[in-house]
Amino acid sequence: QVQLVESGGGLVQAGGSLRLSCAASGSIFIINAMGWYRQAPGKQRELVAATTRGGSTNYGDSVKGRFSISRDNAKSTVYLEMNRLKPEDTAVYYCHANIVSSSALYDYWGQGTQVTVSS
Repeated sequence: QVQLVESGGGLVQAGGSLRLSCAASGSIFIINAMGWYRQAPGKQRELVAATTRGGSTNYGDSVKGRFSISRDNAKSTVYLEMNRLKPEDTAVYYCHANIVSSSALYDYWGQGTQVTVSS
C-alpha cells in the first residue's frame, strides 16, 4: 500500500507564491518519476511539472519560467514552487508518482489540493 499526501495549497493573490509538497509513504521499493498535474473546472487534467529520479525536469508551457519542481529522494518527497501566480493557475493540483512496489510498477495519485489565485 502506497500513499501520496499533498500539502500547501490555498488562496493567494495574483503575483503571489505558493509551495506544494507531496510525500510518498508505504511499501515503496523505488520511486521513478514524480510530478504535479492540475485540473480546472471543465478542463482536462494537464501536466504542470515532472521530474525523474535523476533530476531531469519537464514543465507545461504555461508555467515555464514561473514554477519550479524539485524532489528529495531521501524523504520520498516532491515539491512545487509556484511564483508569479495568475488567476488561470486556479485548479486542483494532483501529485503523481511512478513507483515500484511489490515487484510491480504502479502509478499513484494524491487526493488533490486546491490552489486559488484571486485577481
